[in-house]
Amino acid sequence: MGEPQHTVGFIGLGTMGREMAANLLRAGHAVRAHDVVPAAVDALAAQGAVPAASVAEAAEGADIVVTMLPDTPQVEEVVYAPGGLLAAPPRGRLVVDMSTISPQAVRRMHVDLAAAGIDLLDAPVSGGPQGARAATLTIMAGGARSAFDRALPVLRGMGTTITHVGDSGAGQTVKLCNQLICGINLQAICEALALGRACGVDLEQMREVLLGGSAASWMLDRLGPAMISGDAGAGFRIDLMLKDLRLVQELAYGKAVPLPATALVTSQYLDARAHGEGGNGNQALFRVYDRMSGQAPSPSSG
Repeated sequence: MGEPQHTVGFIGLGTMGREMAANLLRAGHAVRAHDVVPAAVDALAAQGAVPAASVAEAAEGADIVVTMLPDTPQVEEVVYAPGGLLAAPPRGRLVVDMSTISPQAVRRMHVDLAAAGIDLLDAPVSGGPQGARAATLTIMAGGARSAFDRALPVLRGMGTTITHVGDSGAGQTVKLCNQLICGINLQAICEALALGRACGVDLEQMREVLLGGSAASWMLDRLGPAMISGDAGAGFRIDLMLKDLRLVQELAYGKAVPLPATALVTSQYLDARAHGEGGNGNQALFRVYDRMSGQAPSPSSG
């Protein structure tokens, strides 16, 4: 095997990050991996990554550092903490945050990192765990065009639709608009399935028909089968979707943009979490409709 294309410090090896980092290894990049869960680092090291005991160690000698973390505070910790990326930047002085976090926080970090000569690209993703595993993620990037161009060879190892959408924070803004649509679309699917089931139609057949017409969507295609069968398990967690919807509403509040449908679906996600669904997949929203419509959940969702 020849020399690696790039050395990538990868911080955050959760459901999405571990798949993305593994794809970078498969694409021929060297990966220095760090996570607060040692077992996650060990699992990636078994695939060829170099384990890093700290953020600074992950960044050491790296051309680029990629972060994939749960929320804004974790990204800020990685940037600002002693031994963080501001104090110990990668050799290439390029940081790409692929988490879904606050656009306002991204812009603050961009200013602070730029003052130290470090480029920050906000490049959140869409496509879920399946897209992360298959390296087919959609990546929406905000920041300097020159930083985007430098990051592109690494981003291509994780996604297929990769777009520079504007200045710092624009990537996060587009991602939050994506999440708004996903949440409302999933709510609509729940309503359609609840109505169809109450009327006694074959839900599998109904889904196939809908996928052939104007109601077709990624959510109906990918999550519809689990919703119909009552599988509330693996997938993008309810807790994380609630975090994203909170960020959507914070952004909208700051811009005085009313989002009544988003507010409604957020309340339904809160209902799901209150009933113990926070760790289940996004599709577990269907259980809210089981309760509201008085229909017994399918046997496998017990």
